[in-house]
Amino acid sequence: MTGGAGPEAPAIAFEGVDFAYESRPVLSDVNLEIRPEDLVYIVGPNGGGKSTLLKLVLGILRPSRGRVRVFGRPPEELISRVGYVPQHATFDAHFPATVNDVVLMGRAGRHVFGFYGAADHAAAAKALGDVGLKGFGKRSFTGLSGGERQRVLIARALASEPALLLLDEPMAHVDYETSRDIHHLLHEVNERMHVVLVSHHMEMVCGAARTVITVNRKVEVLPTSEVCANLALVGHERHEPLGTAR
Repeated sequence: MTGGAGPEAPAIAFEGVDFAYESRPVLSDVNLEIRPEDLVYIVGPNGGGKSTLLKLVLGILRPSRGRVRVFGRPPEELISRVGYVPQHATFDAHFPATVNDVVLMGRAGRHVFGFYGAADHAAAAKALGDVGLKGFGKRSFTGLSGGERQRVLIARALASEPALLLLDEPMAHVDYETSRDIHHLLHEVNERMHVVLVSHHMEMVCGAARTVITVNRKVEVLPTSEVCANLALVGHERHEPLGTAR
């Protein structure tokens, strides 16, 4: 495995990683590399360790054994290069945040005092355009549909101008058509950055995945065809493929 930073370093590398919550093992002996410009789907049963894997990449959690590297360096040193869309994002329904307010949160790490300049507003506007919400900046975030909110949260992550985008079940709380749209959006985003997402939508995995990682305490990188032929391994039902990104 590549150990140093630089263009040859994997986007993500796990080397002999174990992780446990107190005494309960969650991940065991994870060895993994995600190479540049890869589009990776992470699948597995509930409680198998999928979200934990992402949190180790973010540096929110630290391994019990082994090491994690992002672009060849410890995760906490590269946090500004990683965009993240959590599985559950909560906002006070009575807080008067606009869409632009939410997207600008993705730029907060660049400012000690939280003042946003022209470059920040330009990045926020571009991110909204990228997710198909151009002109939504002044709308109330809480007044949006579930699918629109999810696009805004993706825009918030994109506004940080990351080199790596992590998403934890971004299609979990939206309808089928919105799931398809987000799926295609992520393929477009992948043309300029690494994208890693946890997904339970097997039709997306079987239809267009480039790399599939199965997580159930152990972690394996498998051919898409093998995952889709053995869905019992990851505890999912088969759906009709969506096909490749448009």
